Amino acid sequence: MSKLKAVIADDEPLARERLCRLLSAEPQIEIVAQVGDGEAAVEALCQHAPDLVFLDIQMPGRDGIGVLDGLPSTLRPAVIFVTAHDKYAVDAFAVGAVDYLLKPFDQDRFRVALARATEFVKARGDIGVDRIAVRTDGKVVFLRAAEIRWVEAADNYVILHLEGRRLMVRETLSALEAKLGTARFVRVNRSALVQIDQVKELHRAQHGDHMVVLRDDTRLPLSRSLRTQLARLITAPCQSESPPTPPS
Repeated sequence: MSKLKAVIADDEPLARERLCRLLSAEPQIEIVAQVGDGEAAVEALCQHAPDLVFLDIQMPGRDGIGVLDGLPSTLRPAVIFVTAHDKYAVDAFAVGAVDYLLKPFDQDRFRVALARATEFVKARGDIGVDRIAVRTDGKVVFLRAAEIRWVEAADNYVILHLEGRRLMVRETLSALEAKLGTARFVRVNRSALVQIDQVKELHRAQHGDHMVVLRDDTRLPLSRSLRTQLARLITAPCQSESPPTPPS
């Protein structure tokens, strides 16, 4: 694996200095930016598109959760939250953090977190994530990605359609898309994300439009701008046993 690009975002100069020192000792890591507030963190993440970020939860401008909310789904890196407060741990994992470093942490604990982030980046590049955590009804629910058939946007929420049940989660569709990755899930329109293996048929509709039919017979409109991407993914090797014929 080539060097991983890392951003450090913490409002405490000493904390940034220590993380920089620890990361500088890791030959597989390249530090591309160090920032001290939430707005600067969003700017650095958009500019450098790093593989991972060490992100303080409490910062001026935006907190760590707000920083992630301000990112396009395609720029969401592996996230290691760094904080002096353990009360944010549940929220951190609910937004897909790889790890949570509680200050003060030692070098061994730092390396555990870095190893997890490295494995996360590698796995996401190969096959996408296997498990995600979502917050619903005051609790965090852990799901296998394979359980999710499709996802629909509902204002400031998303509805996860699972086998035999649904979950409503306070999350944006873009944020959930970033968690799940693009190896296994694909956006079919502005309001729907589907698991590629759940696609059964693609139908041509009126006026040159197309419809995606899932294995449970759910029918979803397919945006013209996303048609080529879906066709490429569903005909890729090992995506499904019987790939549907892509639309022309």
